[in-house]
Amino acid sequence: MNLADMALRTLTSAPSLKGKRVILRTSLNEPVDDQGAVSDLFRLRRGLPTLEYLVREGAKVIVVGYFGRSGESLLPVAEALEKIASPIPIRFTSTPPAKAGVEVAALRSGQCLVLENTRRDPREEKNDEGFSRELAELGDFFVDDAFAEAHRAYASNVGITKFLPSFAGLLLAKEVAELSHALHPPSPSLCIIGGAKFETKGPLIEKFLKNYDQVFVGGAIANDLFKAQGLEVGKSLVSAEPYDFGNILSHPKLLLPKDVVVEGAGPIAVKAPAAVTGSEGIYDVGPQTITDLSSILSKMKFVLWNGPLGNYEHGFIAQTQSLASAIARSGAYSVVGGGDTIAAIATLHLEDRFSFLSTGGGAMLEFLDRGTLPGIEVLIDS
Repeated sequence: MNLADMALRTLTSAPSLKGKRVILRTSLNEPVDDQGAVSDLFRLRRGLPTLEYLVREGAKVIVVGYFGRSGESLLPVAEALEKIASPIPIRFTSTPPAKAGVEVAALRSGQCLVLENTRRDPREEKNDEGFSRELAELGDFFVDDAFAEAHRAYASNVGITKFLPSFAGLLLAKEVAELSHALHPPSPSLCIIGGAKFETKGPLIEKFLKNYDQVFVGGAIANDLFKAQGLEVGKSLVSAEPYDFGNILSHPKLLLPKDVVVEGAGPIAVKAPAAVTGSEGIYDVGPQTITDLSSILSKMKFVLWNGPLGNYEHGFIAQTQSLASAIARSGAYSVVGGGDTIAAIATLHLEDRFSFLSTGGGAMLEFLDRGTLPGIEVLIDS
């Protein structure tokens, strides 16, 4: 299915919503700190325009979504949403979503009710038709604004569309437009892919070697390419799944790190990839690599970036932040996604210096690979 041949049913094309019950599927899966409070409001803030639009239209808004992996309560997320959405009236109910009819009936136009975690019902992830129908009975319309979860075919984003008139929210529509643009960028263009798991990113790299003028590979997936070249990677993280690197390694558009940061028995050091020993592990790209990328960026019209350049979770963040600063200075149109990538940008307070920050990590990569997602396909007209 190709979105180029289809029209997304967007919220702005919906009929009058005044007094109507609108089920809003939004991204609520935010991280929390040791005290259980939401520690990152990125996705919640990006979803606010759709919520505000529905309230202005006089809808009765029922927010649906999931949080965590073990059925944690959505209460802290609802509390965080209440603070940033003020003065919109927001309430939370711990009643199971499919049984919240009484609470929904008490809603007035312009009010918002956050339902409990849909993952508490095992039927959610199975895209169970019965659960989808029960959720749909709570509303008159369905709006999906959760791009970050659009690669999952769940009851609350895919199954529910069988039973209600359904539309894409403002954020989801923006994600589709921006990432569709990234599939066919203006020249000269640069794609930067980092992180781990080559088996999931390899096909995307092969695709973008055709669509982009240059493709830089960093992070742990660069270790896979070093190893495939016959270089020693020592204790570096490499992908467990086998992959045929032939078409990638020989491609003239491929760029790899010129230097790397290693750690072993001795102190942390910067080396050429060919100088890494068996007792060392590669944990980041080196400063010369960033200098080279900065020079390339100054000539680019379009940049796509997903994934950190180093082992972000273990503190190797310097070069990822340096890259963020370089892209912000470049003046190129920039589309960026991935949790650690966005975190690096946020730490530097550079969010406004990028053209588009995607709320999707895995969803972004899958959309760029396939050109569509299960949660999007149900919102399009041929």
